[in-house]
Formats: sequence, C-alpha cells, structure tokens
Amino acid sequence: MSLEMAELERYARHIVLREVGGPGQARLKAARVLVIGAGGLGAPLLLYLAAAGVGHIGVVDDDVVSLSNLQRQIIFNTPDIGSRKVDAAEAALGKLNPHITVETYAMRLDASNALDLIAAYDVVADGSDNFATRYLVSDACYFAGKPLITAAVGTFDGTLTTLRAHETGADGQRNPTYRCLFPEPPPPGTVPACAEAGILGALPGILGSMMAMEVIREIVGFGEGLVGRLLMVDARAMRFETLSYAWDRDNPLSGETPTIVDLSGPY
Repeated sequence: MSLEMAELERYARHIVLREVGGPGQARLKAARVLVIGAGGLGAPLLLYLAAAGVGHIGVVDDDVVSLSNLQRQIIFNTPDIGSRKVDAAEAALGKLNPHITVETYAMRLDASNALDLIAAYDVVADGSDNFATRYLVSDACYFAGKPLITAAVGTFDGTLTTLRAHETGADGQRNPTYRCLFPEPPPPGTVPACAEAGILGALPGILGSMMAMEVIREIVGFGEGLVGRLLMVDARAMRFETLSYAWDRDNPLSGETPTIVDLSGPY
C-alpha cells in the first residue's frame, strides 16, 4: 500500500527508523486493529495508533463520557460529557489523523458478537475493565486465530502481555493462552472496581501507550514481543518487572483435553 506525500511527511520520524521504514509504515496503513474499550487504557492506545498511521481502527464501547472519566481518559474533553464514547473517540481521531478510517461499535462485546467483530481485524487490543470481557476476548481471539494485546490496571499497578495462542513458538511448543497465565478469574467482589478503589490518572496512560507500542511492533514485525511474558508495572516504586509463563497442558482452552470448544460461556 503506497503512502501519499502528506503521509510521508506525517510519518517521517517512523520512516527514518531502520526497523520501520517505508515498508513498515505501509504495513501500518494496511493494518486493521480492533480496540476493546475506549476508557483509561483505550484512550492513549487509540491516540497513538491513529498518530502512528494504523489505517483502520475499530472501537468497541457501549458507555458514555462522564466527568469522572476526564481524570485519565485523555481522548475526551469536557464538552464530550454525555456523548457516546465511540462517537467522541471517532471525532478526536479524525482531527488527529484524516488519513485513517475509524469504525465504531456502540455495543458491549459478548459471546454472540465477539467472533464476527474480531474476524474482520488483524490485531485485537483489549483495554476492558472486567475479567469476564478479558476471558471472552482472549478465547475469541484463540478461536479466530488473531493476535491479542491485553492489559489491565489497578490503583497503582498494571500488567501487559501479548497472546498468539493459536500459534506455536520457535521451539515447537504451543504458545500460552490467557488461561495459562490466569486459570480462573478472582472470586466476585475480591477486586474492587475503579470507582471504589480509585486509580492514579497517569497510570493507564503508561500502560495504554505500551499497548500501542506492542500493537505497532506486532504489525511491523521487529524486536522481541511479549508473547509468553507478562510485563508488570508498580507505579509506587516505579518498578518494571517481567514474568515468563508458558503453555499449560491442563488449560481448558488449548490444553491436551480442552473443555472450552466455543464461546458458550459462562463469561
């Protein structure tokens, strides 16, 4: 896919990078990325994907902008309060980069629509705020054969990893699934919601920007990604650590005797 003259100037700092160059930027332009959630993680993620020139961005979110969102969801402004998040995000991305296409889905992702949505995209990035959606998205990406970048944030901490569970690694071993890393969600009520526990506003910006870097790296194809590695961020100590994890032969999705064969749930 060729780049217009205005795009050559817009993406000049990418194009001079040996790891990206013109071919890498063309791959970004041709790419289709689906972003689940336009909240704290999705806001910086969407902005950086648009700025990077990802040609087609899908946004899934059924919420509206509230005043309490603006402390961290930097894609929105005060006049956006009361608007659907997908509409406000689409407007912001259009102002940032007129060369991209934004497709909005003002709905909640569930078992009835996940596979159809995901099938139309090359890469999925999950910035949802609940365990049920994370498990649903990861299972759906496994069945659809799509790479997934998934992140989560707490009050002062965050995690990020990449899943290519439908593939095998260089060693011939199956790549791990989300269920290899987290076999079961925590019991209901044990992890307080953001509205109850609070969250440091800049923290989702860090993790969302890192999600964008990992999406771009996956599309362009350089460096060492986070498949089989969980990046953990501690904002109190400003500490970054990486935990390695592997395929679990007993996991219910891709293990030796899988019990999850579709999205029938529960989620």
